[in-house]
Amino acid sequence: MRKIQKILVHELVSQEIQSYIQEKELKEGHKLPSVEEMTSMFGVGRSSLREALRYLEAIDIVRVENGKGIFVRDVDTFRFSGKVKIERERTFLLNTLDVRRALEGKAVALASKRITESQIKELELCLEEYRILKEGDKDTSQIDLTFHRYVIKAARNPVLETVMDAIAGLYEKFFNEPLGNKQLFDETYPFHRTMFDAIAAHDTGRALEEFNKMMDCIEDKIKSY
Repeated sequence: MRKIQKILVHELVSQEIQSYIQEKELKEGHKLPSVEEMTSMFGVGRSSLREALRYLEAIDIVRVENGKGIFVRDVDTFRFSGKVKIERERTFLLNTLDVRRALEGKAVALASKRITESQIKELELCLEEYRILKEGDKDTSQIDLTFHRYVIKAARNPVLETVMDAIAGLYEKFFNEPLGNKQLFDETYPFHRTMFDAIAAHDTGRALEEFNKMMDCIEDKIKSY
């Protein structure tokens, strides 16, 4: 089982710097506070701040001129806002994915042991509808979400189901135009099928293996967007 990843300090710092630029309505060429000032402002070390600045340079949001200072690079406010929005969405989805791996992974393991024949049939029908929509190039986001809800239900653990319901708003972000593309996760369809086959066969190890392949595929898609 994969460990839940920690949020790195420099990722948080880069978000704070981007927020600062927006809040202060800085434009291209405007100078940011010095490294010393920002370490004090954000309460972080110089190494974390410099790593955050290197990242922001890489995505063309700031430029660092030795001996002169740190300057805003992107003149197009709309385009800059879009970059910030996409980056925040990506970070949010990756953090939520860590939680999905832990909670839904447990649901998959339990479902493989407790699923009933009627629930197996329910999942089969769901996958058939998924296949038809996918082959018809239709939106598969809601049927994908329904599949995962059925798996959680098949775990037959009311506490786990309640916890998942409590974070439904976060969870459903994956199925509500993630990064502006409703079919971003269509490539995971084969893993839905193989995971279902393992659950139906009560093969816990294989079910978790296919589940983690699905999560890895989603993670790679989010990171590459």
